[in-house]
Amino acid sequence: MSQTYRSTRSSSPDTISFEEAIIQGLATDGGLFIPPVIPQVSTETLFSQWSKLSFQDLAFEIMKLYISSKEIPHEDLRKLISKSYSTFRSEKVTPVVEKLVEGENINILELFHGPTYAFKDVALQFVGNLFEYFLTRHNAASENKKQITVVGATSGDTGSAAIYGLRGKKDISVFILYPTGRISPIQEQQMTTVEDSNVQTLSVKGTFDNCQDIVKAIFADKEFNTKHNVGAVNSINWARILAQITYYFYSFFQLNSTGSSSKKIKFVVPSGNFGDILAGYFAKKMGLPIEKLIIATNENDILDRFLKSGTYERSDDVKVTLSPAMDILISSNFERLLWYLARENLAADINNKDEEAGKILNGWFTELKTKGKFTVDPKIIKSALVDFDSESVSNAETIETIKSFYEKSSNHYVLDPHTAVGVTVAYKEKAKCNDSQGLEYICLSTAHPAKFADAVNKALSGFTAYSFEKDVLPEELAKLATLPKKLKFIEKADIKLVETAIEEELAKMEL
Repeated sequence: MSQTYRSTRSSSPDTISFEEAIIQGLATDGGLFIPPVIPQVSTETLFSQWSKLSFQDLAFEIMKLYISSKEIPHEDLRKLISKSYSTFRSEKVTPVVEKLVEGENINILELFHGPTYAFKDVALQFVGNLFEYFLTRHNAASENKKQITVVGATSGDTGSAAIYGLRGKKDISVFILYPTGRISPIQEQQMTTVEDSNVQTLSVKGTFDNCQDIVKAIFADKEFNTKHNVGAVNSINWARILAQITYYFYSFFQLNSTGSSSKKIKFVVPSGNFGDILAGYFAKKMGLPIEKLIIATNENDILDRFLKSGTYERSDDVKVTLSPAMDILISSNFERLLWYLARENLAADINNKDEEAGKILNGWFTELKTKGKFTVDPKIIKSALVDFDSESVSNAETIETIKSFYEKSSNHYVLDPHTAVGVTVAYKEKAKCNDSQGLEYICLSTAHPAKFADAVNKALSGFTAYSFEKDVLPEELAKLATLPKKLKFIEKADIKLVETAIEEELAKMEL
């Protein structure tokens, strides 16, 4: 199957290849790349073939539907996938821990078995190898040697996962921006203690949204972009979404390998930048019979408010919560979902639906930039609610859930605060919908609890048998505090200051 990609904001019929979409990261018009056609998989294929596959083999079957064999031959794609998941501590890569609390239908999908103990590893180990593959192939065939300057923003886990996915890679330099004082100490240690010369962290005084805006502005700076061949690893990069689709299928099959209609499954996803749950949307649209995708937000609840009001409103008032990776007020990947919803519900011209959807999206995001908000047609919300539901969670509720789950679970299971937001929403959804016995919840566990010691200790320090060092902290993470740090402080959230810092460090790297 030949698959091409287009920008969410383009009203042109032009499309680009998979490689161009991955290397470029963000479209020149500010939009995100998407596959206009979502491949369909039959129920027979799902349950007679795919349900019996390993994680790696399932990833291959999914990815080859989105990547032409003319771009990456199947043999090479299999090798890339095998290499990417050889670094994981679990044989299953993303195992489901079933029914930790007796009599409850809550299951935990553990996504933190990669090298940096966060779900971002599932995608970024693959993205790092993909970048290296494309560069090596290009440089072997051309006298015009190419290098990539990867620039990303992180609210915590993306940065370390990107660094670990790209460290030491030939002809690739990595610059990660993070908001000073707004990520956990272990997250900062993971990023700043990597010694590889091609890696540099930039601590920016401001919020994650400030960092993300700077990254987008760098991509829009044609002169800087052309000079340094800037690449993206944030969830704006389509390869991130593609790699995450696999664990929706794989976890579904772990609970329901026969496709029995009596067992229905809802996924609850802690949501910040919307990339994680968007992968679930693709899985559902491909044919996986997911009952519902539940968006779980903390007090920074732009997504929950949008689904309840139809207004997407920007704000600079970021609340500092116990789940900092979700302290985001503009969810970049939400734009991808809006494109599909606009095409399905508002594009009238049957022959030019893609172009019309791009025009609609461009209008909305121009409004967001100029007026700080936009409101969509009620048809959009009605359509979104077919696949999604949402709830928000307070800090107090997050602490209470970590505490109660530890107390009730058979093995004193420790939730990280982001996972706790998801589990809290699962309980709210159960109460709201009065779900039947035949329904199972899969709550995505996005990070290891050791990465958020303050929240976990706040919840569990009252239990006499509990010890963070003994019960939670892996030895590998404990060692980080003893290592020297390498970081550059940016005193103001300003694109020129960041670009100057990048050029200074590139000179030192001799790239």
